[in-house]
Amino acid sequence: MARSSSYHSYLIESLKDPHEAAAYLDAVLDDGSLEEVRLALKNVAEAQISGLNDTQLASHRSAIYETLAQQNYLDFPTLLKILSELGFRVSIAPKEDAA
Repeated sequence: MARSSSYHSYLIESLKDPHEAAAYLDAVLDDGSLEEVRLALKNVAEAQISGLNDTQLASHRSAIYETLAQQNYLDFPTLLKILSELGFRVSIAPKEDAA
C-alpha cells in the first residue's frame, strides 16, 4: 500500500525531534519485522538529513540512508552501528506484565 505524501511529510517532520524518533524506533524494534525496522531507520535518517545544515554531516547521514535503501540484509552489528551513527543507543528494559 502506498503511503500518502502528506503522511510521509508529517512523519519525517515529527522524526526530526530526537525523542519522537527514539519512541518511533523503540516501537518498531519491539513489534516490527526486519523490513519495518529498515524502513523506520530510513525514515529517521531522512528526517535527520532534511534538518541538517552541515554539508559533511548531511553527506554522512545520506550514506546511511542509501545503505539502508540498497541493503536487504540487516544484521545486529550493522543495526547497532547505524543506530549509533544516527545518535541513538540500545537499552534493555523488562517487558511489562500483561495482567
